Amino acid sequence: MAPGAFKCIECNEDANELHRDYSNGILKITICASCKKPVDKYIEYDPVIILIDATLCKIQAFRHILFNTEINIHWKLCVFCLLCEAYLRWSLLQGSQPSGDPADIIRYTKEWDFYCMFALAALELAVFCTGVLLILWTVLRFNGASIEFNSLLKALLLSSYGKVLLIPTVIWEHDFSPLCFSLIRLFVLTSNTQAIKVILNCSRRLSLLAVCGGFLSETFVSQAFKTLLVRSRDYIPVF
Repeated sequence: MAPGAFKCIECNEDANELHRDYSNGILKITICASCKKPVDKYIEYDPVIILIDATLCKIQAFRHILFNTEINIHWKLCVFCLLCEAYLRWSLLQGSQPSGDPADIIRYTKEWDFYCMFALAALELAVFCTGVLLILWTVLRFNGASIEFNSLLKALLLSSYGKVLLIPTVIWEHDFSPLCFSLIRLFVLTSNTQAIKVILNCSRRLSLLAVCGGFLSETFVSQAFKTLLVRSRDYIPVF
């Protein structure tokens, strides 16, 4: 590996290796020269433990995932989460509409409501990421620092893994689905804040500012899209 290809999960210093392979299959974890602690203790941990620590937003777990592993499933995870979010919104939309015809569910599958919800979820994510990156680029450029858009975008998408929790909400539909959706959204925003802090090694204030700015931009565009969708339905004739 190239020099400095890894990061110490404790002090964020560069490291050349995570472990050293001796003869007879003996592995020894590398000790960080700065903090005198193991560079990455998670290489010995079970993935379930790593996932639990990431769910608790531990900065060491985030550094392990973002710096010391080669995870390239962020786009697949993004599409999967968007589908779950779109279906949840679509089911809430259909549930709020009165229906007395048992065959309505077949008619609903032929409508464009689900695709509109997917487009809305994708638009919200795009606006959120754009807003976050724009705020960070502006602040860092003002301070004379550079920014790696690819690393930040990957971190934002991976840290949105909390949207997978939408699956139980979709499977076990109940009256608290909107509340669960809001709580999951809060958890995702918290994870986004931690991911930005890890990638840029910046203060929590800056990462929180970027996430709040992206969320406000997303909310504004979402409301505008919903208003446009409602108005367009008024002009579309029903056959």
